[in-house]
Amino acid sequence: MGIAAWVLFLDHVPHNAVSLLTMRNFGFSGATDLFVFVGGYAAAVLYGTMMLERGFIVTATRIFKRLWQLYAAYIVLFVVYIDLIGYVARKSRASELIGDFNVTGIVDHTIRTLIHGLLLQAKPLNLEVLQLFIVLMAAFPLVLFGLVRRPNITMAGSIGLYAAARQFDWNLSSFPDGKWYLNPFCWQLLFVLGAWFALSGANQMRTLRTLQDLAILRAAAWLYLLFALAVTVAAKFPQAGIVPDLLRDALLSKDKETLAPHRVLHFLALAFLFAYLVPRDWSGFRWPALQPVITCGQEWLAVFCAGVFLSFAAHLVLITGPDSLLMHVLVSFTGISIMTGVAYYVSWSKRQDQKPAFRAPALTRLSEEGRFAK
Repeated sequence: MGIAAWVLFLDHVPHNAVSLLTMRNFGFSGATDLFVFVGGYAAAVLYGTMMLERGFIVTATRIFKRLWQLYAAYIVLFVVYIDLIGYVARKSRASELIGDFNVTGIVDHTIRTLIHGLLLQAKPLNLEVLQLFIVLMAAFPLVLFGLVRRPNITMAGSIGLYAAARQFDWNLSSFPDGKWYLNPFCWQLLFVLGAWFALSGANQMRTLRTLQDLAILRAAAWLYLLFALAVTVAAKFPQAGIVPDLLRDALLSKDKETLAPHRVLHFLALAFLFAYLVPRDWSGFRWPALQPVITCGQEWLAVFCAGVFLSFAAHLVLITGPDSLLMHVLVSFTGISIMTGVAYYVSWSKRQDQKPAFRAPALTRLSEEGRFAK
């Protein structure tokens, strides 16, 4: 999730030249897809064994404890974020910031916007991923119970819900109008799929490895990725007429809101080839150069929250400072560096909390001094 958090930050900075190098510019899927899929995978790894050993009730309470942490982080982030945007917009006389970050309601209906924000119905820019994750984790106890007991039936149910949501336009409403930008009834598919893979048994893993060994399937995956690359890149130059308007509208119009099937297929093709090329026991995961990514993934919540504020700060710097490629690179590098620093600090802080307050020799010396004093 570390890479996904970094890429989300880059994508959340409007008109950032560096974001042209991110996943979404080379295919149908992007960082959000990776974030949700890995989130489901990690949640299943963390709570799957607990569900088997300690049962549904205990596991559900642990999941809801994590859910409360996510919700509390969202509330603090939401309140401070929209207040900061409004304050900066007034002080810098850049009123367009309020519209750019979709917080116009805070000016006209402050109390109502805050209340709807508590209900996850407000839509400030860049918070939609955390809102989605909260809803997915709220339903995860039941999903995990089904995956542990009847994994294939549960996966089929997730696919059925995805298809029904797309067919009947099921979604959650938002304030002051419209619906959620990331439809949770559709995006749950990637979350459940990640959890399903994490809990796959030996037979399923053997089947997957058998499929990966088929050259024709690998060739098909590469061809689909090349097709997605060609369509995505060509669509950025509509005046050239390389991609027909009908094809461009079918593949790229609102494909993210409802997680279009070709987007899911693109992500699965990427995951299929990545799992084939990079085995689970790859020694590169222990390289020092990859440790910042791994640490950011472990502390993704703090990193994501920092990224939201940093994306706003980066946007402010870019619209008020010199508009040069060097500035875009500097802002992007600085933001990722700060996010990494936040991850390392949070990780270090957790380790300090786990250490005993006094070392054993110190405790022994104190007890002896107390005995002699008597």
